[in-house]
Amino acid sequence: MVHIADMANSDLPRFDPVEYARLKLIEGVRGVFNDVPGGEAPVPPSDMAFFAKDSPIRMVHADVVSMMVGGMAALLLQMLHPHALRGVLDFSDFRADMHGRLRRTARFIAVTTYGHSDDAEAAIERVNRIHTKINGTLPDGTPYSATDPRVLAWVHVTEAMMFLEAWLVHVQPDMPMHEQDEYFRQFALIAKRLGADPVPETKAEAMSIFREMRSDLRASPEAREVAALIINGRAKGAAGAVQPFFANAATALIPPFARTMLDLDPPGLGAFPARLVTGALGGTLRWAFRQRV
Repeated sequence: MVHIADMANSDLPRFDPVEYARLKLIEGVRGVFNDVPGGEAPVPPSDMAFFAKDSPIRMVHADVVSMMVGGMAALLLQMLHPHALRGVLDFSDFRADMHGRLRRTARFIAVTTYGHSDDAEAAIERVNRIHTKINGTLPDGTPYSATDPRVLAWVHVTEAMMFLEAWLVHVQPDMPMHEQDEYFRQFALIAKRLGADPVPETKAEAMSIFREMRSDLRASPEAREVAALIINGRAKGAAGAVQPFFANAATALIPPFARTMLDLDPPGLGAFPARLVTGALGGTLRWAFRQRV
């Protein structure tokens, strides 16, 4: 007969409920961002990536919550560009599979930020090939193409600005300006390989390009439809419970003129609980992944 005292002194590993919870949380997050049934695994960080460990871009892009908030905000802004919007409407299954599109975008960012440089180059080449097939005409007859450097510049600028702004609001408000500028310089490497032009290499340049390109934007029923889908659509699984808070936080990031063009309400009283939820969840995930700020 085995006594309890003998079990306590045995060499059997002890069950650690905290570590178990941490690993299950990691598993759940990876399931959201990887097509597990399809055999997709997380992107392994490489010492041969484009960017060094602990550099600003790797730090910012590692934060799950701020990247989700910033990504939603960037999409809202991108839909105001008629060429970017039409490409999504004509060549994307965004309406039917928003989660899948967002997952593929997140994987591209992960590969180009953390993956081996060979894998990053291959991912960029694959996107460039896809872009050559995305072209058509706007309702007014104006031609559009996903290879248009100026359209690619708008997509890049909105992503870089919103990713960084979400990081500043929800994670590190006191990030030094030289690190913010370095973030733009690093992200520019990817944007240039995708054919974007102009590409900012400092925060000031990004803000200048953003202001200058505002004249390219247009409000439309289609843009408002996609924005409503982004804001009101429910993510799959547990992520659906926090999606409204992310949506509120994303709406708070974009400028007032963009909210007006997209017919979105200002954050209002929902801003405070959104900040609480995003802050708490972000901190929990950084603990789970053992990330430091």
